[in-house]
This record gives sequence, structure tokens and C-alpha cells, in this order.
Amino acid sequence: MKNVISSKRALEIIERFPRSRVLVIGDIMADHFIWGAVSRISPEAPVPVVEVNKESFMLGGCANVFNNIAAMGGQVGLAGVIGADDTGRRLLGDLGNRGMETKGIVVEGNRPTTLKTRIVAHGQQVVRFDREDRRMIRETTIRAIVSYIESLRDELGALVISDYNKGVVVRPLLDRIRKALAGRAIVTCVDPKQRDFSLYEGFDIITPNHHEAGLAAAAEMTGADDHIRVGRKLLEQQNFKALLMTRGEEGMSLFEKAKVDANEKSRIRHTEFPAQAREVFDVTGAGDTVIGVLALCLAAGASFREAAYLANHAAGIVVGKRGTATVTADELKRVL
Repeated sequence: MKNVISSKRALEIIERFPRSRVLVIGDIMADHFIWGAVSRISPEAPVPVVEVNKESFMLGGCANVFNNIAAMGGQVGLAGVIGADDTGRRLLGDLGNRGMETKGIVVEGNRPTTLKTRIVAHGQQVVRFDREDRRMIRETTIRAIVSYIESLRDELGALVISDYNKGVVVRPLLDRIRKALAGRAIVTCVDPKQRDFSLYEGFDIITPNHHEAGLAAAAEMTGADDHIRVGRKLLEQQNFKALLMTRGEEGMSLFEKAKVDANEKSRIRHTEFPAQAREVFDVTGAGDTVIGVLALCLAAGASFREAAYLANHAAGIVVGKRGTATVTADELKRVL
């Protein structure tokens, strides 16, 4: 770990963020938090009565990845789908008020904007209810998203595919993204949700959590080193350059394909990144922070190991905040 990156090199990468451009594609959501306190049980049913004292409305899903990159000072675009409803209009309004481009966001009138509402009392989530439609997006929507990618591809350093399995990240879209980016020096990063990782083959780096990795490899991870076996197996089986496995309180594990020499097969290099959080308040959206910071670092010229190191530190900051939170470049500099 000590030799992954120097402080000088880390700061050089962070200083390049404002000149680095990333496009985020995936399932756009809104995170709605209702905050309150419980002092009694309802007389109508054995459930707590939450006395509401505030509400918050935040970008969620792939829009939270977008938000993390923007908070870091990177140039970032967003492509995905919303519904013709109040939630969708509010999302567009929020983005517009911040001066963010919304040309990559397609409105589908027959589906709701995905909305996750969490009720939180005394710092604990009481219940969550979701409004969503997981049907595959329309063919016209796929064409619109790909057209937007093609309009930006000469400017991009990295592209993020953030899959929440809500119908946007589907094989026809991914096939056209591969074709649109073929031969270009754009680093492609995938945060997967579906069990079959062959869907994402051909992209550069995939960032499953340890549960998702175990399911994809059809393997249980009960022993201390099982994640290493699973990470190596997935990278050997699938056509990725690297795999970054997030492991909660155990940190992150990076697996990279590295050529020994021109006549030999690739070997896999494994690096462990211990968790950096001093105190964990809320892990909501931590995976979005990881892939957002990772992609921005890669767009800024970092190696996979350097980017994973910085993303790990960013995750350590964000889990110390409540709700769907982000990290700034200044916060990241301070912990370095």
C-alpha cells in the first residue's frame, strides 16, 4: 500500500480533475429522505409514529455518480431516462439550476422516474418505499443515448456505466456503446447489478461489491481469502482489464491483468486497500462515490492502482456522512 502512490503524485492527479471529462450512463433516480423522531407507537397498528422535522431530495442512482464527479470538480455529463412526472421535472430543474447539461436525459412518458423514499428516525432507517418501472427502455431512447455519446466522445477521458437494473443498462445499449467507442482512448468503467458479467465484457474495469462478485462467480465467500479466489476467477473468465471489488469494512481489492512479456499470457496482479473510514454513519451511495472518483482519476491519467487508492480514501470520507453524500477535492486532499 505504501508504494501505490506518493502524496505529490496524488495531488497532481487531483489538480487535473477540472480538465478531465467523464460521461455517466445508467439508471437515474431520486433519493427522498424524510427525517424525524419517534416518541410513541401508533394506536392503529404496532408501528412507530415518526414526527417529521425535515425532508431532503437528492440525485440518486447513476445521477449520484454524476453528483460525486461534479463535487470533485470534474467535467461530467449524464445520460439516462426519467419519466414525465413531478420527480423527473424536479430532477431536471435541479440540474438546470446548477448549470448542468441535460441533453443526455431522455423523457419516457410511459414510465415513472425512479424514486426511493427513506424514512429515518434517530439516525436509523425505519422503512423505504420505491416507485419504479424496470421494463427495458425504448429503441428510440437507446438511439438518443448513443447519439449523445457520439457527440461527446472526442472530449471524454472516461465513461461510467452505472447499472441499477432498472431497464436502462441492457444488451442493445451496451453493444452500441462498444461500437461507438471502439478504437478510442476512453477508459470504460462498469458498476454492475446483473449476475451475468458477460453482459459487460469488453469494458475496461468493473466494480462489484463482494456479494455481487460471489454471485457472478457462483461461489460462496466464507473464508478470509475467498475474495481473492473469486476476483481472480472472474478476471480470468471475463474480458476486463481490471476488477475492483468493494468489501465494506474490509476495504477494497483490485485485480489487474498485466503482461509478463510479449510471449506469455497475462498474469493477475492483486492489491489490497484497507478501509479508511474512522466512523461509519451511512453507507448509502458509497459505491457511487467509488466508481465516480475512480473514473475521474482514470480520466485524469491515473493508473488503476492509483485511482483505486484515491477512490478508497474518498469512500472512507463519504461513509462518515449521513444520507446520499458526496466528497470534494479539498476533503480528499486533507485526508491525504
